[in-house]
Amino acid sequence: MPAFSLEPAQTAWCAELRTLAADRLRPLAEKGEPGRVNRPLVAELGRLGLLSRLFTSGALDLCLMRESLAHACTEAETALALQGLGAHPVHAHGTPAQRDHWLPRVADGTAIAAFALSEPGAGSDAGALDLRAEEATGEGPARWHLTGEKCWISNAPEADFYTVFARTTPGAGARGVTAFLVPADRPGLTGAPLDMLSPHPIGRLDFDGVPVTADDVLGEVDRGFRVAMGTLNLFRPSVGAFAVGMAQAALDATVRHTSRRDAFGGKLMDLQAVSHRVAEMALRTEAARLMVHAAATAYDEGAPDVPKRAAMAKLLATETAQYVVDTAVQLHGARALRRGHLLEHLYREVRAPRIYEGASEVQLGIIAKELYKDTDKDPYNDIDTEGESL
Repeated sequence: MPAFSLEPAQTAWCAELRTLAADRLRPLAEKGEPGRVNRPLVAELGRLGLLSRLFTSGALDLCLMRESLAHACTEAETALALQGLGAHPVHAHGTPAQRDHWLPRVADGTAIAAFALSEPGAGSDAGALDLRAEEATGEGPARWHLTGEKCWISNAPEADFYTVFARTTPGAGARGVTAFLVPADRPGLTGAPLDMLSPHPIGRLDFDGVPVTADDVLGEVDRGFRVAMGTLNLFRPSVGAFAVGMAQAALDATVRHTSRRDAFGGKLMDLQAVSHRVAEMALRTEAARLMVHAAATAYDEGAPDVPKRAAMAKLLATETAQYVVDTAVQLHGARALRRGHLLEHLYREVRAPRIYEGASEVQLGIIAKELYKDTDKDPYNDIDTEGESL
């Protein structure tokens, strides 16, 4: 079963991706400016055919791509993932005209996509969006004008288009949000980069009466929250795959270091306190990988519990990666804190996935909600574990 044992062709493909990432993508990543869109890197992902696979592959293949790239080049992994995150709503919900115009350019790496959901007051609580889509008055093609701010948006403000979620019905919570495809050259749309701990591009966007039309809607009016959650259900397990790739890179580096480093008359690995910690790192990494694969397979098979599985996979894998990278730094000592060391890089990268696309606490909330949502239909919901009525 692919959730637990990859086919030989999949294993070979992962090895090929790791080699491509090391040989062709990492040199481009090293030439890029941290915190800015690296267009040569994105273009190379397009030339290698990896971006087009975002629209033809299932969730498991997406996870294999993200884990394999992250193992050798986190910048390449992030560039690929952000193209997918920003463009997937167009692929899944766009009109033929929207898809024909933007998706080929995303696939060949000549157009940069972005997913604009978070706001200064609506990060984890995505249903509390304040960006207003106000009905347009007077003549002209615009049906709405977008007014407000988006923040912590990956690829902003350098993207060529944004999938933007705005409130079309005040006071309706998640049921009053609409998704729009907004080209970056729309009047009234400006932005600025943010200086963040992680090195990938993140910025804010300001909307000052940005005009949008009915042709810019993705999906249906007031149904944009479904567009957002459908995208996140696909990408959350693959965030876990990104985390697993970083954890595996940290684990591999630690095995090499502890097997070669002389200490106390032997090698570091000869110390039981060290070897047992390395074993724990390996155990947790493999457990996270299996849960990611299982969640992705559930998505591909159309299982009914995808939201719960996706949240579990993202939560376990990102928390695991934080533990593994931190432990790797500890076992390497001061050398791992030096700027430019692999683990120094991973230590800055690994923190953000525990927050974006739903913080760990949000994932716990999703899991709990899914566990309890059918209790009112369960004839045994008033019986405790001892069989006595509550």
